[in-house]
Amino acid sequence: MILHTVNKSPYADQTLLSCLRAASEKDTLLLIEDGVYGALKGGEYSALVESAAPRILVLAPDLEARGLLDKLSTTIATVDYAGFVELTVTHDKVVSWF
Repeated sequence: MILHTVNKSPYADQTLLSCLRAASEKDTLLLIEDGVYGALKGGEYSALVESAAPRILVLAPDLEARGLLDKLSTTIATVDYAGFVELTVTHDKVVSWF
């Protein structure tokens, strides 16, 4: 199991799409920093993210910092910093997509 982290907005580059192509259904994808824009309800990428094979989570403090807590897709769960740490411990490795 791999934890993938994506920190770039899908509106800025193709990092999220590349990650989704590489991730397996056993993996977890955590959207952090500007990557959280990929999980907004009604956004250009919302259908893709909601139907993705890997489990997708969003770092709540990064959503909050951008004023987007109420704009998150209802099918995507959030984690706090403690949850982020727990994910790094429970996965075999972490791959950061920049």
